[in-house]
Amino acid sequence: MKLDPRDIEILRVLAREGRITKAALAEKINLSPTPAWERLKKLEKAGLIAGYRATFNLKKLGPHVTLFVAAELADHTAASFQTFERSLDQHREVVGCWALGGGFDYLMQIVTRDIDAYQRLIDSMLDARIGIARYFTYIVTKEVKSAAIPPFELFADQMD
Repeated sequence: MKLDPRDIEILRVLAREGRITKAALAEKINLSPTPAWERLKKLEKAGLIAGYRATFNLKKLGPHVTLFVAAELADHTAASFQTFERSLDQHREVVGCWALGGGFDYLMQIVTRDIDAYQRLIDSMLDARIGIARYFTYIVTKEVKSAAIPPFELFADQMD
């Protein structure tokens, strides 16, 4: 699928605002409602839009701590990686996880009520023997930038 500037603008609008009415989308991309909606449906059908969700201000929800944890597994087999990855479904506090190339095997984003709750989570993960050999914890002290809008224009000429 080849993306043109209007498609890119639709993706930008959705990245900023999530779900939007047909009329509002059309107005923002300077197109009439039916063609705007058809383009949106085409992007969804092509799988470029994976889903819609709300973002939240966790500070307003209550006390919490966000941490990033770099984890190294004891064993580097496919079975070990699968065991670790499957185990994450058991821990709702793990809100993001990425497999890494390089020094560490995984980077997890964790949100808990406080440091004690985080320590209980890590202890339970270690007790469950999911393969963690070493881990390093980084506490978020201030959010500087998040939920960034991807640089869609970088992909425009790569889409077939």
